[in-house]
Amino acid sequence: MELEETKKLADQVEGWLTDKEGELLYNLARNCTGRGVIVEIGSWKGKSTVWLGQGSERGKQVKIYAVDPHTGSSEHRAMYGEVWTFEEFKKNIQKAQVDHLVVPLVKTSQEAARGFNQPVELIFIDGAHEYDFVKLDFDLWFPKLIEGGFIAFHDSILGPGVKKVVKEKVFKSKDFRKIGLADHITYAQKVRENTAGDRLRNKFILLLRNMYEFAAKLQLPKPIRKAGKRVLRFIQ
Repeated sequence: MELEETKKLADQVEGWLTDKEGELLYNLARNCTGRGVIVEIGSWKGKSTVWLGQGSERGKQVKIYAVDPHTGSSEHRAMYGEVWTFEEFKKNIQKAQVDHLVVPLVKTSQEAARGFNQPVELIFIDGAHEYDFVKLDFDLWFPKLIEGGFIAFHDSILGPGVKKVVKEKVFKSKDFRKIGLADHITYAQKVRENTAGDRLRNKFILLLRNMYEFAAKLQLPKPIRKAGKRVLRFIQ
């Protein structure tokens, strides 16, 4: 029932987030213990912020720092020209009644990170999708993520820049375990050092993901694609 209510609220906000992705963010936020805050890099008009806020509200009411200059990424400006989304963002989080938990930082990721000294328990990276920007977001915020905290990347399947960073910094790293997928989000838990079993599982998940993407590009018959999705479900 709670998820249905959150979905109705999020559906009223313009954005590019599937229900499964929203539910993942909701659950990650709800499970935060309060040892650190939640940081969202790239808010646009607040669709993902609503999911995070609703999850946090039903958990430990952890504050969400929503980082976005609200002038659009290069992709947004290519689609819309000059944009200013902050007023609509504020209206949407107020309507969803999560504004008491959300701290907007109307800055770039780099500007926000410079003076940010709080521990982070969950970070959602959904800013500019070019490789250099995604890598910069990771390098800036990963050190602030506490052990046991989670990181999540949007557009990690179809976005080549995001996909490359996730492969280099997450799948091939000793810093993460419990890697999973929810549609186009890849998420993982930070650890001091993962085990040999964790690394083997990470490699296996990467292999499955690559096979699924390859099969999708071949436009195989629908029953085969459905079987591939079922195989991936156990890591979602």
